[in-house]
Amino acid sequence: MKRKIITTSDGSKTIQIEDWNEQYHSIHGAIQEANHVFIKHGLLFYYQSYHPNLISESQPINILEIGFGTGLNAFLTLIKAEELKTPINYVGVEAYPVKTEEIQQLNYIELISEKHKAQFEKMHGIPWEEKHQIETTFNLEKQEKFFKEITDENSFDIIYFDAFGARVQPELWTKDIFSIMYKSLKDKGVLVTYSAKGSVRRAMQSVGFTVERLPGPPGKREMLRARKHSVKCNEPNVDLRNIQRT
Repeated sequence: MKRKIITTSDGSKTIQIEDWNEQYHSIHGAIQEANHVFIKHGLLFYYQSYHPNLISESQPINILEIGFGTGLNAFLTLIKAEELKTPINYVGVEAYPVKTEEIQQLNYIELISEKHKAQFEKMHGIPWEEKHQIETTFNLEKQEKFFKEITDENSFDIIYFDAFGARVQPELWTKDIFSIMYKSLKDKGVLVTYSAKGSVRRAMQSVGFTVERLPGPPGKREMLRARKHSVKCNEPNVDLRNIQRT
């Protein structure tokens, strides 16, 4: 399928699959969406809800990304792990890895943090199927496989569910897939996604998730956050002003 690099509304670039009219990130702002959905309502929500009880140097945060793609979510997470001084083990699953020449056309280093250029390049340069230390607080393992092939159980604290939309790949947003996600999360684990479709919410609930609707990123009215088992957490007051640049 034909692919091209496009510029989204916040100036950050993403990849568009023209045959599907689908992008790797929101056309309303790739970096804005990633920060809002995955960093604010995923990582920082979990951190501020459970630190220091479930998080320490000996017990880092374990994150699974469904759709590693361009590495944008991983890059923002690496920087945030450094700021929080919190170790993160990150597993990115991708069935069709993005090509090096496409990665080189993206402007995430320029817009997010030029001082982390070496880490961004290392993220994309390391071999797949191996765990590597990218930064003292960030370990990464990239796995090339289909989401239905994930067999982890009780392994992750957070899931970034960033698959292509249900309009073009409905098979990725089913009860079967969310059952795999539920099993892979630890108790009190959190799953966040940009989607707010009713069918997606019902599929999550059918496998045991407690699901809440949250205000969406620019261009979307709502998004979803799901939790494994019912836990009482106050929504953290998160300031995004210092997330995009360090």
